[in-house]
Amino acid sequence: MKKKLAIISGITGQDGSYLGKFLISKNYKVVGIDRFNSQNQKWRHHYLKIQNDIIYETCDLNDELGMSQLFRKYKPNEFYNLAAHSFVKSSFDQPLSVIDVNAKAVVRILESIKQITPSTKFYQASTSEMFGGKSLSNLSLNSQFNPRSPYAYTKLLAHFATKNYREAYNIFACSGILFNHESVLRGEEFVTKKIIKFLVNLKEGKSNSKKLSLGNLYSKRDWGSAEEYVTVMWRILQNKKADDYIVGTGQSLSVKEFINYSMRYLKFKDFEWRGKGLNEKMYLNGKIVISIDPKFFRKTEVDRLKCNVNETYKKLKWKPKFFKQKLIQKLIDDEYLLQSFYSKI
Repeated sequence: MKKKLAIISGITGQDGSYLGKFLISKNYKVVGIDRFNSQNQKWRHHYLKIQNDIIYETCDLNDELGMSQLFRKYKPNEFYNLAAHSFVKSSFDQPLSVIDVNAKAVVRILESIKQITPSTKFYQASTSEMFGGKSLSNLSLNSQFNPRSPYAYTKLLAHFATKNYREAYNIFACSGILFNHESVLRGEEFVTKKIIKFLVNLKEGKSNSKKLSLGNLYSKRDWGSAEEYVTVMWRILQNKKADDYIVGTGQSLSVKEFINYSMRYLKFKDFEWRGKGLNEKMYLNGKIVISIDPKFFRKTEVDRLKCNVNETYKKLKWKPKFFKQKLIQKLIDDEYLLQSFYSKI
């Protein structure tokens, strides 16, 4: 049987790397595209030992000719669009660039599918940030969108473009509205990675900094496992009917709760929180180790996000294994493995 061929944009990111590994295990031929093709960008692939199993292509998603050539060359069975400007806070600083990457590029991909390979199945990485709001739980496909950042409103445009091409041109185009999903491969600008890496280094006496600065400790998120969620992306494209899906755990934790679980799993003793508001700090053995810095607050904060995934569980026959304590334990255990990997190269 001929191997299926999948193209993954954003192949060197957290999700692209795990999805590449998963599809390779499913006997796919995987083509990975990114704007840059350097070894420094591929550290996640070396960690996962998949660098020799991926065909790398350098392509800017807003290059119309380059995109057309890519589809004519490979005629993919599936296309997973995971490329994005994905850091919410910095999206406020460069909104026009974010529009190009997160929205215009998606329309270019869909146009290439429509014109060149209309049988290609398309997956768009949508985001829970599209819901916005001050305190939202039990979110579903019927919930109102209220984006509160350039990242969120550009993702919403791409989400509706995907839906429009599905309905107008009968393209098998789907969106997965993923809630926060974490892993050891997260970029170091993301809060979960910052917390885990700092605390592991602190535990091992390797921390260059003796204090970690964070933003809103009471922001709550529905945190799941990126390694698990990429398998849901694949399931979405294997379903008989193209549709959109909510992907999450249905559970939420605040940043402060995330820290407390991490501290307990690492067996830190004698830690306590003191103060309120911007003066709240965590002390370990009487010394400040975590404090608040206003520069990490967003211009428009999203206080709480939690989803209702009952319909997704039913349609895709899938439930997450890692959330809350189990997720945090996995992140910490994997951080030790990653640091061991780096010590050997």
